[in-house]
Amino acid sequence: MPACVPARAADSTRTKRVHQPHSPPPTRPRRFRIAGADLSASIAVFLIALPLSLGIALATGAPLQSGLVAAAVGGIVVGRLGGSPLQVSGPAAGLTVVTADLIHRYGWRTTCAITVLAGLAQLGLGCLRVARTALAVSPAIVHGMLAGIGVTIAVAQLHIVLGGTPQSAVLDNLTALPAQLARLQPAAVSMSVLTLTLLLAWPRLPGRAGQLLRRIPAALVAVAGATVTASFAGLTLPKVELPSWSSHALAGLPEGPVLGIAAAVLTITLVCSVQSLLGAVAVDKLTAGRHPHMGRSDLDRELLGQGAANIVSGTLGGLPLAGVAVRSSANVQAGAISRNSTMLHGVWVVAAALVMVPLLELIPLASLAALVMAVGIQMVSLHHIRTVTRHREVLVYVVTTLGVVLLGVLQGVALGVAAAVGIALHRLARTRITHEERSGVHLVRVRGQLTFLAVPRLTRALHLVPAGADAVVELDGSFMDHAAYETLQDWQRTHRARGGTIALTGRAGTPITMPSPDAAARTGNRGPTETSTCRCRPWTPWRNHQCEQPPAAAPEGVPGEPDAGSGPSGGQLARGISAFQRNTAPLVRGELARLAREGQRPSQLFLTCADSRLVTSMITSSGPGDLFVVRNVGNLVPLPGEESGDDSVGAAIEYAVDVLKVRSITVCGHSGCGAMQALIGSGANGGNTPLRRWLRHGRPGLERMADTGRPLPRIAGRQPADAIEQLCLTNVVQQLEHLREHESVARALDETALELHGMYFHVGEAQAYLLEPSEEGGVFGQVAAAGEVRSRA
Repeated sequence: MPACVPARAADSTRTKRVHQPHSPPPTRPRRFRIAGADLSASIAVFLIALPLSLGIALATGAPLQSGLVAAAVGGIVVGRLGGSPLQVSGPAAGLTVVTADLIHRYGWRTTCAITVLAGLAQLGLGCLRVARTALAVSPAIVHGMLAGIGVTIAVAQLHIVLGGTPQSAVLDNLTALPAQLARLQPAAVSMSVLTLTLLLAWPRLPGRAGQLLRRIPAALVAVAGATVTASFAGLTLPKVELPSWSSHALAGLPEGPVLGIAAAVLTITLVCSVQSLLGAVAVDKLTAGRHPHMGRSDLDRELLGQGAANIVSGTLGGLPLAGVAVRSSANVQAGAISRNSTMLHGVWVVAAALVMVPLLELIPLASLAALVMAVGIQMVSLHHIRTVTRHREVLVYVVTTLGVVLLGVLQGVALGVAAAVGIALHRLARTRITHEERSGVHLVRVRGQLTFLAVPRLTRALHLVPAGADAVVELDGSFMDHAAYETLQDWQRTHRARGGTIALTGRAGTPITMPSPDAAARTGNRGPTETSTCRCRPWTPWRNHQCEQPPAAAPEGVPGEPDAGSGPSGGQLARGISAFQRNTAPLVRGELARLAREGQRPSQLFLTCADSRLVTSMITSSGPGDLFVVRNVGNLVPLPGEESGDDSVGAAIEYAVDVLKVRSITVCGHSGCGAMQALIGSGANGGNTPLRRWLRHGRPGLERMADTGRPLPRIAGRQPADAIEQLCLTNVVQQLEHLREHESVARALDETALELHGMYFHVGEAQAYLLEPSEEGGVFGQVAAAGEVRSRA
């Protein structure tokens, strides 16, 4: 390992045992052990890596063994030295176009030498500890680069799928496509179609048998199916050829123009490094919930590991390699718990390369081409396109994609960077400043960042405010430079000296202050700061919520700002959504994008009342993806067979238990429940309205409370305040019994895969209580701030 390896990586080499005079002799070192989860995960990743490695080598025009060499080195070397334990490295589709171009220009041995030089460059970058700088590259550029590479791969492999030979450039491949269609080879096309059909259909197999079969990777099934079919059918078509390892070409001295070699090294270094670092960050997000003890990846160490692996791979005649998203996500989802899984997968590749050559040589090239073509198409992600469109970066994405397709990877990335910088400068300079007067109050609105570029327009707008007038300056931006700060401060002093009044507000009318440049430098805040200390600030525009320390009132008479709580509810909703899009959405967009990509996996079903005072996410401190929530009037659970046509609650329970595999169900009641008041008032027999029909499911709780010989639940340390609170508590216990009657719940309880919990929330006290079953009917213990439940007074 290089001498500049980060401290954490070298801790184990620095630790030495200190022997005291009378200390016991040192124990024997523990034997190396591999967890079963790592073993099974390594096999799953190996089965995915084997066909993909051969397919990528085929797409580049390199010797097919080079894909196996890169896969083995990526698993063993990066797995041992890298800073992202669960990321799997190997020949990546994102490098296909670059490598194919290098082989075409300089030959295979020089391409291997370029890979070695790129690895040395990565070691240098790792020693300089600049890994996180690569994350400053706009995601639109990275996604555009991958999309351009995907288009190039798909167009090139289409020729092999049709039984022909691809050209070196995308335009040449497109031009030659009509002629290739005219002389397509039926055998190659049939194997390609079979491969694509299996690849698409295998993950969608229904039923329990399908769930078991889906554990076998679709890529392996697709290639194996085509291979077996071609062998039994006796089809004559090109197949994999693996020459003897004794004739395998290793790296040689680079031959070619110095500038061309340097540009190639820079391109390989850039693509490998950015893809690996972004992949490590993505793996961190995948493992955050599964393995919180791992912490974040050491990106500098990951760069060192990637550099060392590229040196070894290039020296041994392997393809350049990087972190691969498909294999990494498969590794995590298969349950890997350490870097042993990654390393073992490399060992399996070595074993396959030595003993499985006769089997590998049965694989049709058309099948591998179809597999790689599918990978290329998947690199053009609709999710990424929607994301960059939402962030108004679609121009950067398109420029990068077209640049990669038409000019090359390095040129396309350079064009994307130029487009991103241009758009950033345009946004920085595009500040909208308006002035209007209503009812004698002058309102100056500033939309965007206040920099020296906007000072002339700001000055013109401020000079439209007459001396002595009441003025409101509304700032909607997060940054203000020194020139704009001084301009605004000078105008404030002058205007107040002439008898005028000034109020500085944010877009929602919240009073703000501007820190001085010195204070901004100390705190790191270079924008206006809200002065409100209201703990309910996000909700204030809806109902004028009150706090222990209410915020300073906004200036009266501000045009265009209705009083809190007034106006049509649609306007309140629109303003609330607007505030979310402006303030909250940028903070949670990345997490929601991950959840949209991975799907929901909540561990809890939370069944509670529809009462507007219960904010479930606030009470439970939960976020997106944490709770599967069911709300209805009275937090009722109809008994199976008594739904009377309303299966919504039963369906939600079945879906949560059988599909989402939640581990816990909580029924939460609350104080002052209107449904319980209605039950006590009429016993749910007061008519045949939808509400009365629904409240019938609460009658067993009412009958339970009326049974004088049956102990009733209570709150620890005191009796219920009145009959309504007693029914609220009793209803929680009763609905838990209803839950146990549902088939899916009963089955999960028998398998000890599910727990049921009762909860009571006192709205007036903002206090949660958890049910502790007892012979006396159950006690709701208070949940303390420290986290424990106080069940005894």
